[in-house]
Amino acid sequence: MEWLRMEQVVSTLIAIGILLLFWLFRKVFSKYIFTIILKISKKAPNSFFSNVLLSFEKPFQWLVTIIGFYIAAGYFPYFNQKNLLFLDLIRSSIVILIGWGFYNLSGATSNLFSNLNTRFNIKIDDILVPFLSKTLRFVIIAVTVSVVAQVFGYNVNTFVAGLGIGGLAFAFAAKESLANLFGGIVLITEKPFTIGDWIYTPSVEGTVEDISFRSTKIRTFGQALVTVPNATLANEAITNWSKMGKRRISFNLQVTYDTQKDSLENSISRIRQMLHSHPDIHQETVFVTFDEYKVNGMDLMFYFFTKTTDWGKYLEVKEDVNFKIMDILRDENVTFALPNSKLIVEEQK
Repeated sequence: MEWLRMEQVVSTLIAIGILLLFWLFRKVFSKYIFTIILKISKKAPNSFFSNVLLSFEKPFQWLVTIIGFYIAAGYFPYFNQKNLLFLDLIRSSIVILIGWGFYNLSGATSNLFSNLNTRFNIKIDDILVPFLSKTLRFVIIAVTVSVVAQVFGYNVNTFVAGLGIGGLAFAFAAKESLANLFGGIVLITEKPFTIGDWIYTPSVEGTVEDISFRSTKIRTFGQALVTVPNATLANEAITNWSKMGKRRISFNLQVTYDTQKDSLENSISRIRQMLHSHPDIHQETVFVTFDEYKVNGMDLMFYFFTKTTDWGKYLEVKEDVNFKIMDILRDENVTFALPNSKLIVEEQK
């Protein structure tokens, strides 16, 4: 009896020693061995191998722990290593770790697509990359869950067949989600914008940050993050300011009726010349005309475009043009017309 107890104590100590040994190996691997392997992998011609190592680093550490538990269970006297539930837990844990690694790797698909673009000249839009990454992650999760279910003896085929019976009810319940999914597909296929574009819709104006199965995230100029359902965005008019080749400036000025004809003609001619020689004004369309007579004065119309579409640079060009127009009108003694009214008082005899 005493001998049996001693054997149990020794077996327990061996099991604890195995756990400590694998725990120590996990620490040494993560701190030294993995760092050395990662440095070697960075010398490779592309970053794919490094991405694989980084993606599977944590799953591998947990795999070492699980292997330690499995081996230690064989020595632990109070536990049956061949217990079916225990074996199923070990198998399902390994499946989950593999799925975890591939899930992490799918987040680095942008590098993969970038390499494909460079090597094979495949045109992949920036907005398609995160959508494909999310799709791949969804597939990985679905496959992992189905494999784990099969490990525990569940018939996945029966479950899928059962979805056909309640498919109609599911479709009605998920109508909005499906609408957003198809809306996202429409946005990706038609490509009215891409990541980083400045867009305007009746719902929001700002810079596109991300697109998912359900919604698109847009950062407003006030730094608020607005999430717009894809179904809503796909049915709205979208103005993509980033796709502009030039930006319009259009306004009217009124000058007083006591302006001399020669002064007005010289002013218009000099302003046209200034705009045609301005390095930041697009030369395709420049209009400066004496447009019409108004109640308070003569109306001058200005219609032209800047070469830049950047909002800040556009405002700088517009301000520079306004100052130059002011200088020309002042040189020609042309006065701006201001809204005014006359009061006529008749003397009574």
